Amino acid sequence: MQSKVGYRDYLRHAATQRAMARCVPFAGCLSCRACRRRARFVYSGPRSFVYYARSSNGRTAAFGAVGGGSSPPRATTRYFFCIHGTRGVGAHGVNFADQVMMAYKELPIGLFTGSSNPALAARIAEAYGQDLGQLTCKIFADGELYVRYEESIRGVDVFLIQSTFPNADNWMELLLLIDAAKRASAARITAVIPYFGYARQERKDQPRVSIAAKLMADMLVTAGIDRLLTMDLHASQIQGFFDVPVDHLYASPVFVDYFRGINLDNVVVVAPDVGAIKMARAYANRLHAELAVIDKRRPNQNEAEVVNIIGEIKGRNVLLIDDMIDTAGTLTGAANALREAGARDIMAACTHPLLSGPAYDRIESSAISKVVVTDSIPLKRASSSVEVVGVADMFADAIRRIATDASVSTLFKP
Repeated sequence: MQSKVGYRDYLRHAATQRAMARCVPFAGCLSCRACRRRARFVYSGPRSFVYYARSSNGRTAAFGAVGGGSSPPRATTRYFFCIHGTRGVGAHGVNFADQVMMAYKELPIGLFTGSSNPALAARIAEAYGQDLGQLTCKIFADGELYVRYEESIRGVDVFLIQSTFPNADNWMELLLLIDAAKRASAARITAVIPYFGYARQERKDQPRVSIAAKLMADMLVTAGIDRLLTMDLHASQIQGFFDVPVDHLYASPVFVDYFRGINLDNVVVVAPDVGAIKMARAYANRLHAELAVIDKRRPNQNEAEVVNIIGEIKGRNVLLIDDMIDTAGTLTGAANALREAGARDIMAACTHPLLSGPAYDRIESSAISKVVVTDSIPLKRASSSVEVVGVADMFADAIRRIATDASVSTLFKP
């Protein structure tokens, strides 16, 4: 909601205090648009803060803003302005003393979920401290999807939580939710996609194949998202497929806390293939462990053959790291090869538990003692070999930072 306070009172106003904390002295040559004097302060922060100066004759003029000069100024994150003394006089002979005020407007937040992972969405909303918004998602007799928001979202900062694992209805439902939010005049739409489906098809590695990840990005942008929040993309370069900002979260802080808690010693972090080396190196650095790599060949889709193990693993505890488990062929094949090479206890950490087809049977009959996964995708069934750690708190924190235009990258600083 919006509030206006006088100059003598504004320091006591909570919203003003939050905004003024972001103001720093400015030594440049830009001018305050309201009075043409040299600007004395620069404000950098949420674009929801808009500054005004009211003249003594009742007219209102906007303070200057980089990239805009409308009244109120266009959305931006940097405002140059000055606060005058009791004798300050503007360009038109207007006395601005005791007339400086601030209009504070914070966009309301709306958290909504599709039907792919409502349990995770509920935990995110609980961690954020807000109930999920009401909407209807249903399927007609012929399989056609229907969505409808059951509350007004006009002017709302909307966050749509939906993992896009198969089948394709999860993607279609998300696109319909985005389109409905755009047509309902939402102020901003952020797609929160814990698991980004079709990310494995991010390049043209063979003739006459689709780059599906790029297609998914194009559909999201065309549907109307203003921002994407996701976690552990299969390939980081997918962020470049989008023409809107992408906030890429990492599950590593959650996994690292878990493995530190069980006091895993004499450990070596193993990348099950060359593509996982960067992720495995990050875990090794955080756990102060050594790194090993498995060289594999993939004769067919969902099939992997271990060729060589690069690194010393004999007599060591092993932690396998990957971004997803599909049929678990790569993971279990690597684990069995590591056991034959002399590894002791073998554990695995994988962000997205697709666990398709024979995955559960393969894991339970393999050399892996435990696979730790996140709740980005709901498990198909319980298993004593699979343990879930939650990422709701991390997503709630990221949503809070996006809503207030704070830094998201600081979530991952050691």
